[in-house]
Amino acid sequence: MCGIVGYIGKNEKKEVILNGLKELEYRGYDSAGMAVFDGVELRHFKAVGKLENLSSKMSDFTSVGAGVAIGHTRWATHGKPTEINAHPHLGEYSFVIHNGIIENYKELKTELENSGVRFVSQTDTEVIVHLFEFYNKSASSPFEAYEKTISRLQGAYATLLITKAAPNVVFFAKNAAPMMIGQSGDEFYFASSDAPLIGLCDSAIYLDDGCYGFADTSGNLKIFDSDKKPFNKAPTALSKDKGYAQKGGYRFFMEKEIYEQSAVASECLMGRISGDEVCLDIDESVLEGIDEVVLCACGTSYHAALTASYLLERLAKIRTKVEIASEFRYKSPFLNKNALFVVISQSGETADTLEALKIAKNAGLKSLAICNVDNSSIVRLADAVLLTRAGIEKGVASTKAFATQVLVLWLLALRLAKMRNTLSPSEFNRETEALRGIPAVLNFAPALQERIYRICKHYLHGHGFFFIGRDIFYPLALEGALKLKEISYLHAEGYPSGEMKHGPIALADSGLYTIALLPSTCLYDKAISNAQELAARDAFITAISPEPFELADDYIATSKHSHMMSEFFEMMVVLQLLALEISVRLGNDVDMPRNLAKSVTVE
Repeated sequence: MCGIVGYIGKNEKKEVILNGLKELEYRGYDSAGMAVFDGVELRHFKAVGKLENLSSKMSDFTSVGAGVAIGHTRWATHGKPTEINAHPHLGEYSFVIHNGIIENYKELKTELENSGVRFVSQTDTEVIVHLFEFYNKSASSPFEAYEKTISRLQGAYATLLITKAAPNVVFFAKNAAPMMIGQSGDEFYFASSDAPLIGLCDSAIYLDDGCYGFADTSGNLKIFDSDKKPFNKAPTALSKDKGYAQKGGYRFFMEKEIYEQSAVASECLMGRISGDEVCLDIDESVLEGIDEVVLCACGTSYHAALTASYLLERLAKIRTKVEIASEFRYKSPFLNKNALFVVISQSGETADTLEALKIAKNAGLKSLAICNVDNSSIVRLADAVLLTRAGIEKGVASTKAFATQVLVLWLLALRLAKMRNTLSPSEFNRETEALRGIPAVLNFAPALQERIYRICKHYLHGHGFFFIGRDIFYPLALEGALKLKEISYLHAEGYPSGEMKHGPIALADSGLYTIALLPSTCLYDKAISNAQELAARDAFITAISPEPFELADDYIATSKHSHMMSEFFEMMVVLQLLALEISVRLGNDVDMPRNLAKSVTVE
């Protein structure tokens, strides 16, 4: 999603902003821009496409001495990805950048146009700068004009504004979109994620919704809450490790993150399994008195939720529903007061999931967040939080975040099973032993990737892919299809294996590639029968299984396991590598696929 970086200080501002924006590249963007004000001259630069295009435009520009600068990477919501629509947006003497959506921008735009204001872009953001300059004509100070501007905005926004009317000042505001401020001496840094701040500041202030204020080159920082009262939240310490920003010898961040999954799984489980107990680092009162679990998420996190629905009902014997967050918001859902509402989000800023959580909390439901980012909006709002501990994931196509989400949800299912006494001691021990073994399952040999790369040459043509699986391997099939769609741009669909004969099998021919998940521990004979039906209709079959399938055109062998979740995680790796290597064969940008963003912070 859009990235925001701001700086107040004496250092060379171009490099501070460009370096900060580079740390946000993983979120996805289609254009970039920057504005710099040294107290005398207000300059701006914009470019469509990669960040290096902006850097190239600014190759002869430097800005040292006390001053302010703001930078932005844009992912289009209103208006096409063009230079005119790129941020920052200009008034007569001010610049603004913005992440989010101004829901009432049409009304504000009409109002301003009737006052003689001329708009040049198609974006909702431009109303902010013109509204500020309109109010500044009569306000007693630029800050009063900014307060009036913010009070008129409806929707989600994290925004920075600089203006000749207040030299050496950055005005800021945050509502339903992430924004944080770091300070080092008299220097201030602003960002929509903590990644640009690491190494520059020791700590950061994470703003709450409704916060706004200003900072200046004299070291003054004023923050107010939604009631216009001083906001005095203590800063939160930042990590000092920037190692995540390097690929570590891998070609892509996604590739690196696939290989990291074994270590990340160990970190995720650390301290959470003790003897024959599962220890969740939460106040377990949130789990008491519930008779239903509602899982709510989007995208890959939704697939983790679907996987968990099988585990929760099978192990904890508790009724479980799975909701797509973007639909849940508008369906006028019937909510059981005794339900535990679980939201799942890698970033903790997913707009639809955050709004769904607000609905559940307003209805009085207990809430639990499963998230990878501490201090994120969802984490701060939920009653309880289970962090996935996956570390920063820079590849847009999620890998290790999905793995850790499933692990944490499995832990949750087991803890509820223990509380509800639905598993015998031997059954419970079998589950915990399987859990302990997952890091080893995820520690695969490079030969697997080499094998997958060789067979991927078969899959560059044809009219699409079916990923099929049964039971928990159905949501894994959905996730495998999503990974392939995201980074290869090839059409792929995930289906329950048994649903083939109910319509989709009409597409089967020699140009249809079927990726069949055939685990030996889960409905093997049924899954084989479904694969045979497709093979009989000339579909190209790639079998992923510990058992050879005589009708398979390609076969990727997996290890024999005694527990279905061990097979699940090994096949997960195979599907991730399959998507990666097909994308490489096609020459695509694996880490930054077209049209996608890492963190979807708007509807």
